[in-house]
Formats: sequence, C-alpha cells, structure tokens
Amino acid sequence: MTTAAPPYSTLKEPTRLRRLTAAPTTGPLAALALACAFFSLTTDQFLSGGNFSLIIQQVMVVGALAIGQTLIILTAGIDLSCGAVMAFGSIMIAKTAAAGSVPPLVAIALGLGVCAGFGLVNGLLVRLVPLPPFIVTLGMLNIAFALTHVYSNEQTITGLPRTLTFLGETFPLGHTDVTYGSVLTIALFLAFAYALSNTSWGRHVYALGNSPEAARLNGVRTGRLTIGVYAVAGLVYGIAALLLVSRTGVGDPQAGQTENLDSITAVVLGGTSLFGGRGTVLGSLIGALIVGVFRNGLQLMGVASIYQTLITGILVILAVTVDQLSRKRIR
Repeated sequence: MTTAAPPYSTLKEPTRLRRLTAAPTTGPLAALALACAFFSLTTDQFLSGGNFSLIIQQVMVVGALAIGQTLIILTAGIDLSCGAVMAFGSIMIAKTAAAGSVPPLVAIALGLGVCAGFGLVNGLLVRLVPLPPFIVTLGMLNIAFALTHVYSNEQTITGLPRTLTFLGETFPLGHTDVTYGSVLTIALFLAFAYALSNTSWGRHVYALGNSPEAARLNGVRTGRLTIGVYAVAGLVYGIAALLLVSRTGVGDPQAGQTENLDSITAVVLGGTSLFGGRGTVLGSLIGALIVGVFRNGLQLMGVASIYQTLITGILVILAVTVDQLSRKRIR
C-alpha cells in the first residue's frame, strides 16, 4: 500500500518559512524593531516624526558610504579608505566652489571624479598587482588623509554656495521636516538594491564573492568587474562627500576619521558576510539605522557616549558570530 503524498500547500509553507528566516535581512530587521520598541518604552521623545527624521539625517552619510562598502565586501574585499576618500572629496568640492574659480556644479563633478579615481586606483592595485584589499585601502587611507590636510591647509572652508548645501535643506512631509539628502540616500539604496538583484552585473558581483575561479570559468570578466566595483564604490563615496558638505555647511578636513569603521559596522550589522557573496545593500541600510537608533536612544536616555561605543562594539561581534555560525550550518 502506498501512502498518499501530502497536499502541495503543506509542502510549500515550510519552504516559505525557511526562506524568510534564512533571508540575510530578517535578523537585522528584527533587531531594529526590538531596539525601536525598547527605546519607545524608555524615552518619551523617541517615537516622534522629528526624532526619526533626525536619525535618518545622522546616518545618511555613513549609509551612503555603506553602499560602496557593501559592494566591495560582497566581492570578499574590504575598504578602509572610504572615510578618508570622502573627506578629501568634500574638501575638493568645498574649496573649489568657495574660491569661485569654477561653478558649483563643476566643483561637485570634480569631487565625484576624484573619489571615483581613488576607487579606480584601489581596484587596479587589488586586481593587477595583485595586493590584498586590506593593505591597498590601508595605504590609500593614509594618502587621502594626508592630501586632505595638505590641500585644505588645515583650515575649515566656509562661505559655500547654496548649490552645495541644498541637500541639507528640508521640506515638510506630514508633520515632519525631511532633508533632501535623506531622500537622495534612500534613492541610492533602492537603485543599488535593484542593480544587485535584477541585473547581470549584480549577479556577477555575487558570483565573484562566492568563488572568483568559478565565476571566471562561467565567463565573468573578474578582473574588469573587480576594478569596476571599486570605481563605483569610489563614486558613491563622492556622493557621500556631497551629503557631508550639505549637512554640515562647511568643508571640514577633520571629517571622515571614523566613518570607515562605521560603514563596516553598518554592513556587518546588516547581515552581509565578510567572506563575500552574501548580503544586500538594504541590509546595510538597516544596519546603519540600528547604529543610529542605538546612539539616538541612548543619548535620549542620558547614557554617556563611551557606552554607546561599547554597545556598538558588542553588536558588531554578535553579528559576525551569527554570520560564522550560519556559514557552518550551511556547510
């Protein structure tokens, strides 16, 4: 006697549940929801449109950097220079525009081009020499940092035209004021999320991170792709530089000194594997929001900033531990 197979629906439901729980953004999204619930119970000011708008403004620069960092980490690389490259780009934009020698839009284009150039050099050194991404980007961090201070003469650049600060202006959305820069950052996340999930370029990026040799054997031009990923990441750092200038209203040579680590933190908390090939830019957005929510909530509770840093470090270790355990489970 043969046993009848269970109905199709009973077979399909567990599969959907497993896919949901296995999605790289499920854990970070749950952590973000729990953090919001906790701070909404402990502070009266947390659950307000103005406070949420402030959180997004605070994380939009790091969030933009996290997009480029995600692309590189998906290829099993890492970029320690992103914050310094962004700082140099911001000084380039601010100084050339403030001097009046070129129109503001040309100054923005120069800043974007310089940042993309840094990324291109990183990619060439990683692929053609080849050198480990950690070493290349560590060296580039120092180069960009030095050039920022040399080019700015250690001076903060003020008196910027409105074109450079426009993204820092707000518009009403309901009862909340939202900055144009926040809208641009979210649009960037959506654009790169689409590119990674719905284009051949995105599929090749994941294939490169999973196994470079297998990707090459399947016809992927891994060398050109690696160089392109670093160049695109550099271009995104240039956009982050513009967001930084628009938010602060100045060109600050001291900016960007911790943003490289903050961007890596956002990517890791967002569920992207440091070993490459697994993760999403939307997860990195969630990771950036987790850091922003914790810092904002703890500040509202009156917790000293040093403990905010301590909790962020613990969160990073927990996120990497979960990633390691999940990789062992897959094997």
